[in-house]
Amino acid sequence: EIDGKKVKLKSTAGTPKRYKAQFRKDYFSELLKLSKLMAGNDGEEFDLAKIDYSELDYLDFEVFYNFIWVLAKTADKNIGDPIDWLDEFDSMPLAEIFPEIIDLLESSISSKKK
Repeated sequence: EIDGKKVKLKSTAGTPKRYKAQFRKDYFSELLKLSKLMAGNDGEEFDLAKIDYSELDYLDFEVFYNFIWVLAKTADKNIGDPIDWLDEFDSMPLAEIFPEIIDLLESSISSKKK
């Protein structure tokens, strides 16, 4: 739920391609930058208040919005472009949303055992 609205999020094998097609940036490179930022949390839930100032080079809020959008677009092909979709919300509480999508992002780079 984002700003009181139900939002379905999904990650598939096509998500990284959709990300690159929309944002012209590599999904995995952006994800690795975020993992560098989150490495200092020692397995704790992501907390923006605990970010060290030395880590701000890795923090780009646009990347957070882009990841949320691409997961929503993967789940629902009918949503609009990123700016129009974000305009549907009065607020985007990243600190609340991001811990919820970490598993989806991690699943895109982890392997499944057979």
